[in-house]
Amino acid sequence: MTSVHSLLKQPPGQQLAFIAQPDPQPVAEALVALANAEGGTVVLGMDPDGTLGGVYGEEDAADALEAALRLCKPPMRTEWSSETVPGGAVVMLRLERSAQLHSMADGRVLVRRGAENHMVEGEEFDALLSARPSGEYELQAVAGAQRSDFDEDVIDDYIERRQKRNPRHTVLPKDKLLQQIGALTEDRTPTINGILLFGKEPQLFLPHSRAIFVKFADVTPRGAGGEFGYGRREEFIGPLPQIIDRAWRVIWEEMDKRSVVQGLNRVEQTEYPASAVREALVNAVAHRDYRLSGRSIEIRMYTDRLEITSPGGLPAHITLDNIVEEHYSRNPRIVNGLYQWGYIEELGLGIDRMFEDMLRDGHQPPRFEAKPHRFSVILANARDAARASQQWEGTMSDRQMKAVEYLEQKGSITNSEYREICQHVGAETLRLDLADLVTRGILLKIGDKRGTRYILK
Repeated sequence: MTSVHSLLKQPPGQQLAFIAQPDPQPVAEALVALANAEGGTVVLGMDPDGTLGGVYGEEDAADALEAALRLCKPPMRTEWSSETVPGGAVVMLRLERSAQLHSMADGRVLVRRGAENHMVEGEEFDALLSARPSGEYELQAVAGAQRSDFDEDVIDDYIERRQKRNPRHTVLPKDKLLQQIGALTEDRTPTINGILLFGKEPQLFLPHSRAIFVKFADVTPRGAGGEFGYGRREEFIGPLPQIIDRAWRVIWEEMDKRSVVQGLNRVEQTEYPASAVREALVNAVAHRDYRLSGRSIEIRMYTDRLEITSPGGLPAHITLDNIVEEHYSRNPRIVNGLYQWGYIEELGLGIDRMFEDMLRDGHQPPRFEAKPHRFSVILANARDAARASQQWEGTMSDRQMKAVEYLEQKGSITNSEYREICQHVGAETLRLDLADLVTRGILLKIGDKRGTRYILK
């Protein structure tokens, strides 16, 4: 641990606090603020100018820390050491940034900003909370819930589909399996995860775990006559699989459909690619922040776009810049449950496929909006019927034409697949071919490094 002499050369700041007296209240406030920010060190028994306060021995330090931790909810783990200085002793408390959100016993949530502790609330609190992983939240027991609050038919359906997906897995007794997947505690109390996936009426315990669909007759929230309002509103409740199914059914009913002739076949073409809509819907249900109460998933259908918004900002290290390449599950047990159920086909590829499906059908790529307390997927229904190979045929080399023809048949192409169809051309030349098509707006690059592939834009 850093010595007190080196710390005295630094002023109080984002990761350093000085507290001269053994008063549990300011110690607790500093611990909570640092744990909710970037972590750091609290120097006990000394002011920033080096003036000694209370003289600490190890026993005094332990008592002061214990009293301070009783004021923190939940308490955090600290490492501490004492150091003798001229005229007395000081104690240094070191703590890391916490995966949990901490508060004072009186309910205040503090975060370190510069050299001060700030109280946060409202949207700022939501943003701070949504930046934390919620895996442990999924395992919390639901107060007042009992094993009888589970829907046995829903559980049986899950087990049947799970077994089909994993035929070699051992068939466990029902309650043993529910405990294994984090749906039941050891004393058979339903968890957040369990109530959301299997509850008869999850909204009795988690009222915000619903979804709302609204259809507008304009590009703004207006009704058919131009007044503010909507044409149809539906609310979906029940366990998460039923919310997905019911919401999808309504979206399907409200989407425009037309028949087009492809070759000798008549094909139904929907306003939005069905697979892209389902992916956006499932992602909203799987990845929303269920710790944020008072907000539900919102599905808004306008005449020019479909917006699906889920409470909670982007989790952990995910940003709008890396959302295609990086993957992170805020609710890993809910995600795994929906995967075993079959709502998620392959983990980690949903955003990629949404891009591919929208572009394949002539739409613009999906847009994403990330706010501290919500995340939106926006699908536009404007369709460009021109095919890429027809539009740029005269400006591409023979090799590039082969790449586009391959894309029209397969949907995507990788560098190694391009080398297979142009075996006598150098790898660097082929890489530059694809980079040129990306620069000219003909192809869209998805993924990074070995996972890179290209689709028609």
